[in-house]
Amino acid sequence: MVVAMKSMKAKKTMKAAMKAMKSMKKAMKSMGKGAIAEAAIGDSGLKRSQVMKILNALGEVGAKEVKSSGKFVVPGVCMIKTRLKKATKAGKKMLFGKEVKVKAKPAKTVVKAFAVKAIKNQF
Repeated sequence: MVVAMKSMKAKKTMKAAMKAMKSMKKAMKSMGKGAIAEAAIGDSGLKRSQVMKILNALGEVGAKEVKSSGKFVVPGVCMIKTRLKKATKAGKKMLFGKEVKVKAKPAKTVVKAFAVKAIKNQF
């Protein structure tokens, strides 16, 4: 009887913790392109359509530059780089005490973004 009561309390606290985690996920909304454009309008005095064109052009230039040279810097915000991940061999690995077969994976290029030091220092 006592054990059953403890397990019920544990389930209730677990549910409360999960609910809290879900609410945290909902609160983590990032700004969309329109919201960024609105923020830039207030500072610069440009029209919304002009700012949207600038943001679209920045995205296109960034994608083209990362593809050609492997590096693109948005001054004051971040640096976007490409990195080559090595191929992995097929074999067996120990995962959680069990032996698992691992498939071979080819080499691939991944894209990474690094925040500027000034942004990192704010946290």
